[in-house]
Amino acid sequence: MELAAGPTLFYNDLFPRATSQVAACSGGFDYCLGEWEGRGKMEWIQTVDEAILMFVQEYMRADILNGFWKAVTSLADKGWFWLAASFLLLLFKKTRAVGVASLLSIAVCFFITNMVLKGWVARPRPDDAMAAIEPLIRTPRDFSFPSGHTTVSFACALVCFRMLPGKYGIPALVLAGMIGFSRLYLGVHYPSDVLGGFLVALAGSGVSMKVLKRNRIE
Repeated sequence: MELAAGPTLFYNDLFPRATSQVAACSGGFDYCLGEWEGRGKMEWIQTVDEAILMFVQEYMRADILNGFWKAVTSLADKGWFWLAASFLLLLFKKTRAVGVASLLSIAVCFFITNMVLKGWVARPRPDDAMAAIEPLIRTPRDFSFPSGHTTVSFACALVCFRMLPGKYGIPALVLAGMIGFSRLYLGVHYPSDVLGGFLVALAGSGVSMKVLKRNRIE
């Protein structure tokens, strides 16, 4: 019995705040399912989002890494890095179709994210809803869902992954994933915001490539 209880007691002693943050799901899958049904889906998602965000803030942040993650997230400010990469791809005949598909994907995803979903969902930023959250950068004043940085990153990266050789496409996906995580690390988005941005990009990139294929742009 002591051996079985040991790991749990050790975890509780080592991560007391994390333990309290994820207590809503401590009863396992059945308890979480009950929470989902009893409290409402949106409230359940908010609870999980807050627990993950607090875990990242309390146990994954380090002063030595703050500058790195700020630099990573800045690559998607206004989408400049991904727009530049897309225009660069336009310059060469072999990659011109990729550049066109990427720009179309970014445009479609921008419309869905900024013109439709942000205003429709109207989700406050984490620091507006959680007193304990301490953003490491100035919090954008638009709504939180979905993450625009994540959306634009995957809008381009998914096109590159599908249309370019793996040695180019895989690093693009990794960078997009890092940018998505940076939004959690810096405390300006919830995990479901990042997931939502990825799903928008998945749909938008798919549409752009279908349009490209239908019109046979080379």
